[in-house]
Amino acid sequence: MSMTTARKQEIVSQYQTKEGDTGSPEVQVAILTNRINELSDHLKTHKKDMSSRRGLLKMVALRRSLLDYLKGVDEARYFKLIESLGVRR
Repeated sequence: MSMTTARKQEIVSQYQTKEGDTGSPEVQVAILTNRINELSDHLKTHKKDMSSRRGLLKMVALRRSLLDYLKGVDEARYFKLIESLGVRR
């Protein structure tokens, strides 16, 4: 259920804005999106897992706030990111 190190490195290298970038909003949102998708699949199987559901809602809220921040800073980067991740507004 957890993300492997190789998968995380792949996501970071795909969404980083410069070499060695691991903390930009794009990278954080991409990692959160991957975790959200994995947890959503888990919850489809385990419908009564309320602890994981709460964690999912917290991750979605964090991703939303990061996306709002990015939209305020640079709207073009925001639209490019949600297009590449397939995140609904």
